[in-house]
Amino acid sequence: MLLAIDVGNSNIVIGCYEGDKILHVFRMVTDTLKTEDEYAAGINSILEFNGIDARGFAGAALSSVVPPLTGVFRETIRKLTGKSAFLVGSGIKTGLNILIDNPAELAADMVCSAVGASTKYKPPIFIIDLGTATKITVIDKTGAYIGGAIIPGVALSADALTRGASLLPKVNIEAPKKAINGVTVDAMKSGIVFGAAAGIDGMLRRFADELGEAATVVATGGLASRIIPHCHEKIISDEHLLLDGLRLLYEKNNA
Repeated sequence: MLLAIDVGNSNIVIGCYEGDKILHVFRMVTDTLKTEDEYAAGINSILEFNGIDARGFAGAALSSVVPPLTGVFRETIRKLTGKSAFLVGSGIKTGLNILIDNPAELAADMVCSAVGASTKYKPPIFIIDLGTATKITVIDKTGAYIGGAIIPGVALSADALTRGASLLPKVNIEAPKKAINGVTVDAMKSGIVFGAAAGIDGMLRRFADELGEAATVVATGGLASRIIPHCHEKIISDEHLLLDGLRLLYEKNNA
C-alpha cells in the first residue's frame, strides 16, 4: 500500500492506495506551528481508527507547497512508516513537456494535477484546482504543459470581503436559491459562489479562444464541489486528481 500526502496552504490531504485504487482519503487543517510528532500522532490516530497499520505501507509520496512543512512532513512520514518519502520537486521524472519560462517555478501540486490529468484524459485539457488559490492550467493537444492563470481563491476572496467591509458578516460558502437577493447574507453568497462560477466560465472561454479549440475540462480541489455545479461550461469533477498524479509520479520514479 502507498501513503500519498499533499500539503496545501489550507488543508493536508492524505490518501491510501492499493495499486491504482484509492482506498481511503483523509483531510487535516494545515497548521505550520505543529511539529512532526504532533502530525505523526494525529495521522496515526486517523489511520488506526480506519484499521490501517502505518508500518504496513510499502512506500510514501509527498507533495508540498508549504516550505516550512516540507521537512516536517518528511520526518512525519519517516516516523509513521519507517520509510523515506518520495518528494515531488525539481529533477524528478514527470513525463511532462513543461513549456513555461521557468519550469522550476511550477509548484508541486500543479505538477501532480497535470500528470494526473494527462494520464486520465485526452488533451487538450484545462485543469481547474479550487483551493486556497483557484488555478486554471492548460495541457495543449501535444500533451505539453503551457501555463495558465492563478486567481484569488473563493474562501480567500470571501474572507477579504468581510475584513474589508465592516458591515458585511462572515458567511458560509454555499449557493443561495437565486442570484438576485434582497437579504445581505444571501446577496454575499450569490456573489461569492455564482461570481466564482461565472469567473471560471469566462476564463474557460478565453482559454479556448486563445488555444483555438475546445478542451476537456476537469476540476479538483477542496472547494470544487461547492462551485463547479454552478458553472455553465461542461466540467468533469475529479476529486482525487492531485493524489492520483502523486501516485503516478511515485511509480514513474520508483519503477
